[in-house]
This record gives sequence, C-alpha cells and structure tokens, in this order.
Amino acid sequence: GLSFLMLLAITIGGFLIILYSAGYVSSRNREHPSDEGQGRYYFFMLLFVAAMIGLVASPNFFQLFIFWELTTLCSWGLIAFYRNDDALRSAYKALLITHAMGLFLEAGIIVIYINTGSFAFSAINLLPPATKTLAVVFLIIASLAKAAQFPFFTWLPTAMAAPTPASAYLHAAAMVKAGVYLVARLLITILAGNAVFPSNVAYMLGGFAIVTMLTSVFLYFFQDDLKRLLAYSTIANLGYMFLGLSLGALGSDLGLRGSLLHLIGHSFTKSLLFLAVGAISFSTGIRKISALSGLGKKMPLTGLAFVLGALAISGIPPFNMFWSKFFIIAGAFQLHTGWGWTLGVLALMESVAGFAWFLHVAHKVIFGTVSPSAEGAQDPPATMAIPLLGFMGLILLSTVFALPIIDRLVGGLGR
Repeated sequence: GLSFLMLLAITIGGFLIILYSAGYVSSRNREHPSDEGQGRYYFFMLLFVAAMIGLVASPNFFQLFIFWELTTLCSWGLIAFYRNDDALRSAYKALLITHAMGLFLEAGIIVIYINTGSFAFSAINLLPPATKTLAVVFLIIASLAKAAQFPFFTWLPTAMAAPTPASAYLHAAAMVKAGVYLVARLLITILAGNAVFPSNVAYMLGGFAIVTMLTSVFLYFFQDDLKRLLAYSTIANLGYMFLGLSLGALGSDLGLRGSLLHLIGHSFTKSLLFLAVGAISFSTGIRKISALSGLGKKMPLTGLAFVLGALAISGIPPFNMFWSKFFIIAGAFQLHTGWGWTLGVLALMESVAGFAWFLHVAHKVIFGTVSPSAEGAQDPPATMAIPLLGFMGLILLSTVFALPIIDRLVGGLGR
C-alpha cells in the first residue's frame, strides 16, 4: 500500500513534468534560452524516474540502498545542468550532504544484516531493543538529510539552480519524499510486526520536525526568489510529514494518516507551484518577487495555477492539504499529552504564518498593477499548460483516491 501510494505520485507527477519539460527546456525560454543539453536533461530525468520507482518498489533494504544512491547521482546531474559556477557549487553541495548522510543508511543496513543475516525490511523486528534503536536512528539520520530537514536542510534552497521542472520533480514530488518513505516504511513494518517503535526516537523525530518547520517559515520572509521561497516551503511541509510519522509512532493513527496523505498531496501541490513559477520565468525571464506584479492580467492560466497552489499549500479547504494538515494537527491533540498539545499549537502557528506570507506573495505577483517586467508576458504553450491543468485537478482530487489506500494501510496495522 505504501509503495503504491508513492508510485502514484512518482508516475503521474513524473509524466506531467516530463511533458512540461518539452516546452520549458527550449530556446523559447527567456530565462535560459537554449536547446543545448536536451539529451543530457532527459537522460537524468528519466533515469531519476526509474530510480524512484525502483526505490519504492524495493522488497528489501539492500535494493533500496542501491536506488537511494542512484537518486543522489541523478540529483547532482540535474542541479548542475546549466554548468555555471552557481549550478556546479550547488550540485556538489547537494551531493556531499546527501551522500555523506547516506552512509548512515548503509551503516544501519549493516547493523541489521550482521545481527539477523537478512536484508528484509521485517528483519528490523528481530533485533534486540538497544540494537534496534541504533539501527532506526542511523536510518532516520539518512532520511532527514535526504528530505532536507534540520540541520541538513541548507542544500535544498541552493539546489534551485536546477531547471524548474527538475526542481518540481526532485525537490517537490519525488527525491525528498524518499526520506519520508523510508521512515514510513520502518514505522509500518515495525507496527505490522506487533513490535514497538522506540518512543525516545519518536520524540526526537517530532522535535526535529517542529524545529525544521518553524525555522523554514521564519526564512520565508527573507526570500525574494520565488523558487527559493518554494524550497523553504518544501522543507517545512516535509517537516509536517515527519511530525505525522512521529505522532503515529506514539500511538496516533490520525497523525499517521495525515502524514501519508500529506506525502501525496504535497507532491501534486508543490509541483503545481513550481511549474507555475517556471511558466513565469519562461515568459518573463525573472523570478524576483520584488520585480513582478500584475501577472494575472497577462498570464491568467498561470496566475490561477499559482493562486490555487498557494491556497492548497496553506491548507485552505477544499484542497488536498487542508485534510492532511487537519489530520496531523488533530493527531497531535489526540495524544492527550503536553507534548502533543505543544506540537499541535506550534504546527497551527506555522500554518497561519505560512498562509499569510503566501497570500502576500500571491497578491504582490499575480494581482495589482502590471510591472514593466510583466508587460510582454503570456501564458505558456500547450505542452506546459496541460500539466498545469492536470495538477490543478489533482490538488482537488488526490484526497479522494489516496485516502482509501491510506485507510486500508493504517487499518491493517491492528492497533
């Protein structure tokens, strides 16, 4: 069930983003007007889609590790795509942080294999309590780095040097979700085996998640680049997913449901926002918030996509991320502990602050007087417009098909 949920985001999102790329990676792009390197771009993008499918379909830790490292390699190739100094530095930074912390994944797998003689996911339940805690901590460290969580989050904002469709897939829909997937796989495997997830590790995970969320939303207010704003929003929303998993580990089924629903909902919502920003830079050559205004009058489809994405990412009903945020925050209160109430209130504060800033940015960029930089702007060609329409539908409909899968998955844990 968990693999199937991830495959929906990977394949549906991947198809729409590859289609969008056909228009974006071209000489018509005002930000990067060149047809050069298309073969290299599609090689890394399609290899990345294959690596993500392999990662979530892996039946054991050993196979997962191989595809985990392949996604790191593809991320490096795509961030460095434009080959300028900024892109090369950013790609090296992402490679260094994610691969170095990936060694903790390798260490965790070795601990499991040495003690059980097996690479199976279920082998985690055969470990004695102290060894199990050590293995889980190692795997979580690797996951936090992959998902750009505190204190490893600094590689993601600089990774925005990648082409925007690559950012949408790697840094919204797929790669960063691999870290969440690994922790979710661990938690579900442990609970399905009628074992106990180490409670001290669950508290640690929740603490890192809430620190990441609050740090990211604070940094919203200092961003003048639309993609960097979306990067920090991605970091915060990945924090929501880890928060939900930590609540699930402490006994809240609502929190676990919300985390998994947030995982797929965010994939579609953030992809929509990234592709809307890509359409803006494609048409204007600019991503600066301070230099853009009145785009809705020149680019009505793109403006609508950005506004709907901003409402969805902020958790406004009836969009998909309202339901996932509701479940996570309700799950925190469901614990009936001081820790749960603290996490729930802090998550609410982050959500309100994030909504206020996205409302401000949408009003500044989409509405108001048309700025000089937006005078010649127009909506993108059909290959880019169709994915925008597709993702706009998905931010409304993803809960409808995802929640029954999640209910069956969580309901089968027997808690």
